[in-house]
Amino acid sequence: MKVFNGKTAADDYMSSHTLTFSTPELTLTRFAFWLGDMVPDPKNPGQQMPRIMNFVEERDFAPTPLVDDDTFVPTGAMKTIGGLYGSVGTPTDASTKFCPECGSKLSTIAKFCTECGANQD
Repeated sequence: MKVFNGKTAADDYMSSHTLTFSTPELTLTRFAFWLGDMVPDPKNPGQQMPRIMNFVEERDFAPTPLVDDDTFVPTGAMKTIGGLYGSVGTPTDASTKFCPECGSKLSTIAKFCTECGANQD
């Protein structure tokens, strides 16, 4: 898959340009024009191409594994903090339940226990 390496492009731009007396909008505008400048094509002598093409590279990405809802086991990276769990829109008063496996307090819409990983369906 061809992807734009924006970090390399930004580093290259910033190494030769100053931010003195620049606003974020002005810097972004200048960066966009800089990417659009025509430069010599290193693969085709005598030809030109937009500078942005120097930062397009071929990358091979591994497929993202899907989460199987029936066999999901939490890693412990996410823990409940202060008894709060769920989305911002989830009411925190009477809309809670307890895990039948470990007894942890959960949101009524939780599919898995945040402590033991037990399926809540």
